[in-house]
Amino acid sequence: MNINPGRVLLGGIVAGIILNVGEFLLNDMVLGTQMKAFFAAHNFTDPGPSFMIAAVGGTLVLGIVIVLGYAAIRPRFGAGPKTAIIAALFAWFGIYVYSGIINGMLFGIPMSTILMLIGWGLVEYVLATLAGAALYKES
Repeated sequence: MNINPGRVLLGGIVAGIILNVGEFLLNDMVLGTQMKAFFAAHNFTDPGPSFMIAAVGGTLVLGIVIVLGYAAIRPRFGAGPKTAIIAALFAWFGIYVYSGIINGMLFGIPMSTILMLIGWGLVEYVLATLAGAALYKES
């Protein structure tokens, strides 16, 4: 079976949009005040427009990569939500669990916040991947 690049792109863009919305809600609405205080306490400058463009663009690409991962493992695990969740878990572990713990400890972020972030990411990545995978069809 061949991977359908058009459907990877379509599903990936949808997944990327969902991830971007989740990241906006997390970083602006949920943690916005804490992040501003953390930046001020450590004399970090606020992220500028170029960072925001890179973050949004990178997150859209991440959505495409996750759906590509789903398409790649689909022949082995079968189409459907179970396989989408497996694909989501691969990305979630690499992005949220591994880097979240390492960076959280490096920057002195409380473990309670790290765990909340890991939980948020799990929900965000599963929802985004389920939506993106639902749009994917084989060639």
